[in-house]
Amino acid sequence: MHPLLLTALAIIFIWDGYFFINYIISLFRNYVTTEWTPKVSVIIPAYNEGERCRSAIEAALAQDYPDFEVIFVDDGSTDNTYDIASSILNPRLKVFRIEHGGKAKALNFGLSKASGEIIVTTDADSVLEKDAVKELVRRFYSEDVLGVGGQVRVLGSSFLERAQDVEHLRIATFRRAKELEDLSVAPGPISAFRKEALERIGGFVEDQVEDYATTKAIKRFGRVVYAPKARAWTEMPNDIRTLWRQRRRWFLGDLGNLGGGFTKEWAFLLLGDFIAVLDVVVPLLLLAFGHWVAFALWWGFEAVTMLVPVLVEGGSIAAALLFPAFLWFWAVFYLILHFYGYSKLILRRL
Repeated sequence: MHPLLLTALAIIFIWDGYFFINYIISLFRNYVTTEWTPKVSVIIPAYNEGERCRSAIEAALAQDYPDFEVIFVDDGSTDNTYDIASSILNPRLKVFRIEHGGKAKALNFGLSKASGEIIVTTDADSVLEKDAVKELVRRFYSEDVLGVGGQVRVLGSSFLERAQDVEHLRIATFRRAKELEDLSVAPGPISAFRKEALERIGGFVEDQVEDYATTKAIKRFGRVVYAPKARAWTEMPNDIRTLWRQRRRWFLGDLGNLGGGFTKEWAFLLLGDFIAVLDVVVPLLLLAFGHWVAFALWWGFEAVTMLVPVLVEGGSIAAALLFPAFLWFWAVFYLILHFYGYSKLILRRL
């Protein structure tokens, strides 16, 4: 094998192995929690979610938690979202309808109506697991913990939906390994904040990636941590065009919020792109030059690094065994997306 190809393969093993080993270590770390039950307000913003919102509301109302309310905010939908939400009769549920203004405005309207000390957010196309709120609240173990993000998983069985669930499981692996006590983003489908902290920053930040922007603003005053035991299952795009539009919006929004620092932002992003190039090129070169043993070693290594998280977090063993194929797909997809995003950013600044 050519020394450059061997070096590239070694870099992949070192990079992925580093996060995998840290993930394993994290499973044996002290998972710090506290037992308290402040009142919680679950806010669900919705725009043209139709029947999908019913499952989100019912899952929120079914939480195994003693003191909570659910605030559903219809953001000026043009379909039957408001009618469906209003048809659910439960003393814990409050349903409002406002003029369409975007997700952050809907969240902030819900915040103005909330009476809880802790504000939990979820999406109208997401389903909280029964103990999600309880697990989020347990992670507010000190006064300087101002926010908590949970684990997002993906519903559906198509190739793209399975690929996205594997992707989110890989993200969960990274967050356990490196962000358990310093989360970079509390995701929209499942996050929690102290109400006073949100009020201190003027509410949810109005941005095309409001979860990232809000997390970043909150972290100026305290910490945001990860709660892997709090899970929400969400619907994701099942066609490539919709997926591209979604990830393009996310990435362009992320670029607008990035700053300095090796482990979190620009340098880490670019280093990740370099690894993605290797993820695309190295397997193809191994196949092209007939290095079957090395290819099998690469495949087996990547499959094992996903199989263990699947056994711990839950998921499809078959998807874990096929993870190298999903990894290659995502590497290609994100390299194209990032090249597009960098080009837009450069052109905008010329």
